[in-house]
Amino acid sequence: MNRGLIVSCQALETEPLHSSYIMSRMAVAAKEGGAVGIRANTVEDIIAIKKEVDLPIIGIIKKDYPHMIPYITPTMKEVDALVNSGVDVVAVDATINQNIDFLKEIMEKYPSQKFMADISTAEEGIRADELGFDYIGTTLVGYTDQSKCLNNFDVLDILVKKCKASIIAEGNFDTPEKARKALANGSYAVVVGSAITRPQLITKKFNDEIIKAL
Repeated sequence: MNRGLIVSCQALETEPLHSSYIMSRMAVAAKEGGAVGIRANTVEDIIAIKKEVDLPIIGIIKKDYPHMIPYITPTMKEVDALVNSGVDVVAVDATINQNIDFLKEIMEKYPSQKFMADISTAEEGIRADELGFDYIGTTLVGYTDQSKCLNNFDVLDILVKKCKASIIAEGNFDTPEKARKALANGSYAVVVGSAITRPQLITKKFNDEIIKAL
């Protein structure tokens, strides 16, 4: 995967653009705009995207299980499905909410597969680095109980200095300026999702400001 911008092309079942076809076209648009990679959710979306673009794909499967906090590729069932899809990188929840034995198991089972650790604190990122993850993403900073008071740039800076793995800036790097700063600060790549691929949220940002003038 080259350095640069990775666009997250995802739409959940409750969202207006939920469709593997639409996500595949979103990926085409991302490539035309200069993206070097795609992050996608579900095997169906990944297969559709692979038919349209030749960019590397970071694959996830979001799945909620009762009495389980991790929801990003949380069990071996999801990992197996992603590996079998031929995705370039499999991303998993690697926060302290996930069992460390599971993280070890997936890499032992698939030694040739590239894995990305989605973390929420610097300590979690350092743990993932020690486990041998290829990529470490700041994906969940601010979204877990242990990271609610943390700044994504602060976590990013620590990981860049202390980890051997390639660090990917992800999670609220939602302006071109923030994305540029993340790369300037040493991240290998930056993932941008909602600010590019969720028009309902983009529209709301504009509308929230406009109604102040009405």
